[in-house]
Amino acid sequence: NKYPVEAVIAISTDKACKPVNVMGMTKALQERIITAANILNPTTRFICVRYGNVLASRGSVIPFFIDQIRKGGPVTVTVPKMTRFLLSLDQAVDTVFAALRDALPGETYVPRVSSATVINIAKALIGDRAIKIEITGIRPGEKMHEILVSDEESNHCIVRGDYYVIRSMLPELGNNQMMEPPALSREYSSADTVMDLDGTIALLKKHRLTLTDQSATGGSELLR
Repeated sequence: NKYPVEAVIAISTDKACKPVNVMGMTKALQERIITAANILNPTTRFICVRYGNVLASRGSVIPFFIDQIRKGGPVTVTVPKMTRFLLSLDQAVDTVFAALRDALPGETYVPRVSSATVINIAKALIGDRAIKIEITGIRPGEKMHEILVSDEESNHCIVRGDYYVIRSMLPELGNNQMMEPPALSREYSSADTVMDLDGTIALLKKHRLTLTDQSATGGSELLR
């Protein structure tokens, strides 16, 4: 193997892709700094993983909705058609391990996962409870859909297992010579693979994230 075994992995976010706020800009800069580090230190692989919010992590919409439901509502939804990728904690960790195992210098690993509309996430959590949904409108700096691979990056994107892999565009790394056709013809957005309400309910139940599951575990699953 001509590539070094040691690796530094940067954890990035969908906000780095086509950034619209300061956080996204800083994450985008982080990715570029990490990629360029391969040129200065060829004895170590510098690679990135990029994904959206992990299901039920602090600051994500699921614990926020559950808290509103427990208080009797209303559940506040910004825009019903807004979509978000639904990534479990296990999938997030597996992405890091996959990059550590297989990534070439300068590559960015992106998990291929399903997505759902925000309104269906709210409905799935509310179930048959008499809880109202209140539409509040999109907030400043918020995207309608999460984007994990941009139009420009799609030309350098291949499939490797369960992941899209964005290959480095730096000629010094030698990864820019595509050995196979690009896996995407346009950006990879959460609007591409939207589940229906039944699929959203099934996914939340699979990961024990419904209000019934949280009541049975005392809410501990949200903090895992």
